[in-house]
Amino acid sequence: MKGILLSLILGIAFTSHAHAKDITFGIVPQQSAITLANNWGPILEYVSQQSGYNLVFRTAKDIPEFEGRVLTGEYDVAYMNPYHYTVFHQKPGYQAFAKQKDKRIHGILVVKKEASISSLDELDGKRLAFPSPAAFAASVVPRAALKNQGISITPQYVSSHDSVYLNVARDFFIAGGGIERTFNNTSAEVSEQLRVLWKTPGYTPHAFAFHPDLDPQVADAIKAAFLSLNDSEKGRTLLGNISFKGIESAQDEDWDDVRALNITLLQHLLSE
Repeated sequence: MKGILLSLILGIAFTSHAHAKDITFGIVPQQSAITLANNWGPILEYVSQQSGYNLVFRTAKDIPEFEGRVLTGEYDVAYMNPYHYTVFHQKPGYQAFAKQKDKRIHGILVVKKEASISSLDELDGKRLAFPSPAAFAASVVPRAALKNQGISITPQYVSSHDSVYLNVARDFFIAGGGIERTFNNTSAEVSEQLRVLWKTPGYTPHAFAFHPDLDPQVADAIKAAFLSLNDSEKGRTLLGNISFKGIESAQDEDWDDVRALNITLLQHLLSE
């Protein structure tokens, strides 16, 4: 039964626009599919009720697979990292409509709480865990910062933020990359074994974005429903469950700070 549930959550054998009333909502797999479904399911149920359109939770088994699905436009609505948005706005043309309110996204490097490490220099020559090559704040920015400081590390990709934290907690890696929100949301059993060694500068956070083919009337209703989460105690509680203080309108140029970094990791996808 669990396998069937996981297949449904991951979107296996399901294609976008399969049902006229179903709106697929794809979420970048920073955490396990089950954790994401538990955290986001009640939010999507609320938005479905408020908008009159049935939002169906979808994710992927890992971030590269999610990237492929966004590239082919599999999700009607998607929640993606800042760098993903700058790429997939170009192709297939996702358009941002909202983001976390009053938030700048910070990448972090975590180590074991009792580890003697106190500086980035001590990571030189070590293997570090990261969620995926193009995970923006959890991987791209920390790796660039280490390189700029002349610190040579060997990255190893472990599929999700939760996997990073677990691997560091179990001493498989001396350090690993994540972001504050997922670190705060990971199990206390894991997070209590870790501490934040270093934090990146802040950038515009993840984007909520519509596929360009989504009916504008449907998009407007869904956007209004998401923003209405701010306006009720229930909505604010649901946002608190994903460590959001609120949600606010957004436009494409909000991610110009990310574009200014000139990241080219996924540039090859635009020519496929």
